[in-house]
Amino acid sequence: MSKEARPSWDSPMQFVLACVSYAVGLGNVWRFPYLCQMHGGGGFLIPYLLMLILEGIPLFYIELAIGQKMRLGSIGAWMAISPYLGGLGIASVVTSMYLCLYYNVINAWSFWYLFHSFQSVLPWAECPVNANRTGYLEECEVASPTQYFFYRETLNISSSIDENGGLHMGQALCLLLAWIIVYLFIVRGVKSTGVVVYFTATFPYVVLIIYLIRGVTLHGAWNGVKYMFTPKLEQLVNPQTWINAATQIFFSLGLGFGSLIAFSSYNHHNNDFEKQAVIISLINSGTSVFASIVTFSIYGFKATFNYESCLERMRLLCLNAFDLSEESISAGNVTEWIHYLNITHPESFAAIASKIEHCSLEAELDTAVEGTGLAFIVYSEAIKNMPLSQLWSVLYFIMLLLLGMGSMLGNVTAIITPLADIKLLRCSLCLVCLLCLLLGFGFTSRSGNYWFTIFNEYAATLSLLFIVFLEVISVCYVYGLRRFERDIEDMLGHRPNWYWKVMWAAVSPLLLFSLFIFYIINYIQGGTPTYQAWDKDLGRSVVKEYPVYGQVFIALLLLSALSCVPLAALHAVCRRKQRGTPIREHRHA
Repeated sequence: MSKEARPSWDSPMQFVLACVSYAVGLGNVWRFPYLCQMHGGGGFLIPYLLMLILEGIPLFYIELAIGQKMRLGSIGAWMAISPYLGGLGIASVVTSMYLCLYYNVINAWSFWYLFHSFQSVLPWAECPVNANRTGYLEECEVASPTQYFFYRETLNISSSIDENGGLHMGQALCLLLAWIIVYLFIVRGVKSTGVVVYFTATFPYVVLIIYLIRGVTLHGAWNGVKYMFTPKLEQLVNPQTWINAATQIFFSLGLGFGSLIAFSSYNHHNNDFEKQAVIISLINSGTSVFASIVTFSIYGFKATFNYESCLERMRLLCLNAFDLSEESISAGNVTEWIHYLNITHPESFAAIASKIEHCSLEAELDTAVEGTGLAFIVYSEAIKNMPLSQLWSVLYFIMLLLLGMGSMLGNVTAIITPLADIKLLRCSLCLVCLLCLLLGFGFTSRSGNYWFTIFNEYAATLSLLFIVFLEVISVCYVYGLRRFERDIEDMLGHRPNWYWKVMWAAVSPLLLFSLFIFYIINYIQGGTPTYQAWDKDLGRSVVKEYPVYGQVFIALLLLSALSCVPLAALHAVCRRKQRGTPIREHRHA
C-alpha cells in the first residue's frame, strides 16, 4: 500500500485517544492495585515510576516511530527493516491472536453481570433457595453469594480441567454480542475506530471520577486509602518488587503486540510521536494510580464492613452464651470481653471457643486479590452493600466493558493491519472475528475457565518479552541507531537526545534480557504448573496440577510465538538460496 493511499487519523487527538483506549485496560483496574497491596502500598510507586522511565517510555517511543516511519503493520514494518525479521511481526500477530481469543471472554462476563444488574435485588447479594425451599443451596452457603454467582451462575465451572461439559448458552450469547460490537467498531478502519475511541477512552474516566466521589464517602473508605499510601519501605529490598514493577509497566503499555505499530502507521509523516509517547505513557501510569485510589477506597469500605460484621457476630455470640445485658458489650469492647470471659468462665467459654473468630481490620486489608477475583467477586461484594447498588453495578460493569472493548480495538487492529498490508486476506476483519468467536466458545464450556487461565498466564508473557527485546536490538544494531536517528530527524525535525539513545542502546535491552531470563528460571524452578480448581463442597478454590496434556499445551503455547522468529528467518534464507540473489533491505524515504 502506498503512503498516499493509506488512510490516516483525522487528527493527532484521535491517535492519542486510540492509544490511551488500548493501553488503559483492565490491568490498570485489577492488576496494579493488587501489586500495590502486595509490595508495600505507596512504596511500590518508587520502582514503578523508575521502570516507567528506564523501560516503558523508551520502548513505547520505538514502536510509535517504527509504525509512523514505515507506514505498515508489524509484519511489513519489520520486513522493511530486514527480510530476516519478518518473524518478529508474525510473532506479534500470533500473540495478539491468542490475546483476542480469551480477552473478549472477559467482556462477555461484563455483559452477563451488566444484564443481571437490572433487578430489584442483585443476584449475587443473596443465596438462591434449594429445590425443597427449606433453605439455601449448600454450595452457596459454604462459599458466599458473590462467589456462587461467579463460579456457578456465570461460569458453571467444573471441578477440574479434565471434567468437560456443554457450552453455557448465556455466556456464548454474551460472547457473540461482544464480537459483533468489536466488528462494528472496526469495520470501517480508522474512520470508525477514530470515532469510537472518543467514547471508549474518556467515559471510563467519568465513571472512575464518579466512583471516587462515592468511594471516599463510604464508611471506612479512608482506611483503605491510608493503607495504600502508607509505604512499607522494607519491600524495596525485595527483588520481586522490582521485577513486578518492570513487568507491570511492560504489559500495561501493551508493548510487543503490534497494536502501537499498527495505530502509528496511520499517522501523518510529521506527526510529533515523541511528545505523544511521553503523554500516553504518563496517562496510562497516572490512570493506574487513580484507579488504585478508587479500588482502595472500595477495599476500605469492604474491609471495614467485614470487620464490623465480625465484631457484631462475636458480640451476639457472647450475649447469647452468657447472662449479660445488651448494653454491656459493644463492638468497641467485645475483644476485651472475650478475653475476660475466657479467664472468668473457662468451662462455659469452651463451649463456644470453636465459633470465636479473630476480627482484624489489618488482616482484611492485607487480603490481596487480583484479576477476575478482584473485578467480579470483591467489587461485586462491595457493590451489593452500597445504597442504590443496582446503579453502581451498572456503572461499574459499563466501565469494565469500555476498558475491555478499547483494548480489543488495538488487539484486533494489530492482526488485521499487517494482513491487509501484505494482502493475505481480503476480508481479514470478518474472518478474524469469526475465527476468534468460534474458538472462544471453548472458554464458555464448564472447563473453559481453566483454559482461560492457561492463555492468560502463558500466551502473552514470555513471548512479549522476547519480541520487544528483539525489537530494540534490531533497531539499534541491525537497522542501526544512527540511521534510526536520521529517520526521527526526518519526521520530527530534530534527533533524539542522549536519554533516548542510552535507554535504547543499553538500559532497556539489559532490563528486558534480565526479565526474560527470570521468567525462564522461574518457570523451570516452579515445577509442575498448577491451577486453582473450584471445589463446590468446600466452597473455595483448591490447587491442582495440570494433567500431562495441559502441560504439553502450555509448552506449545510458549514456543509457538517464539518459534516464528527463527522459522521466518530460515524461510528467508531458503528463498535467497533458491533465487540465488542477496536479500536487500527495503529503504523508505
